[in-house]
Amino acid sequence: SWVCAVQAAYMDRVSLFAEGFYAMPNCGEYDWNLDTTDNSKRGKMYCYHSFGVCCAEVEVDLRTGEWSCQRADVLMDVGHSLNPAIDIGQIEGAFVQGMGLYTLEELHWAARDVPWAQPGTLVTTSPHTYKIPAASDVPCDFRVSLWAGTPNPRAVHSSKAVGEPPTFLSAAVFFAIKRAICAANGTAFESMDSPATAERIRAAFADDVVRELSRQLGEFRHQTLC
Repeated sequence: SWVCAVQAAYMDRVSLFAEGFYAMPNCGEYDWNLDTTDNSKRGKMYCYHSFGVCCAEVEVDLRTGEWSCQRADVLMDVGHSLNPAIDIGQIEGAFVQGMGLYTLEELHWAARDVPWAQPGTLVTTSPHTYKIPAASDVPCDFRVSLWAGTPNPRAVHSSKAVGEPPTFLSAAVFFAIKRAICAANGTAFESMDSPATAERIRAAFADDVVRELSRQLGEFRHQTLC
């Protein structure tokens, strides 16, 4: 029986799993040193590309910098999915990971005037100082779809890799936050670096408090230079 076979293999220390590695053909043959302005002559850097699109809706409290993603719609090209449930789970995980990359996770290094750390030391080294997404950060309405009818003849069973590409789609959340700030300020464009932390969102909202702080900071800088 199956149970007896497994037990016998276990007692004889026989491995019951197999593994393999798929080497992508015609991949990585790219000549960086070729003297040409036509990059197509350098060869193929990748065997294929994956594509995706995302639309995100956010709600931002400009007085505190707090925000939430109310809805996110993702359409991802994964070729002919070998397991749609696993692929959708990968897309959801990569998307939330990307939200952390673009809105939460910020690195800080100690300055020279910090007495409790050596200059240049990375100080965001724990969950207390380095914030990553939690379950509460997942979009309230999260819809993920796989693009049907897009076989990929260059990979196993017409599939495509789906681990990291969806991470970039989370940029939609970052730009949605920027658009919300623009709408509140009545401007067409606002400059804000990633990640869009609560501090940066609050500072980007041009209300009386921020304008007064900007004025005082400008005077302080002027006095320092003088």
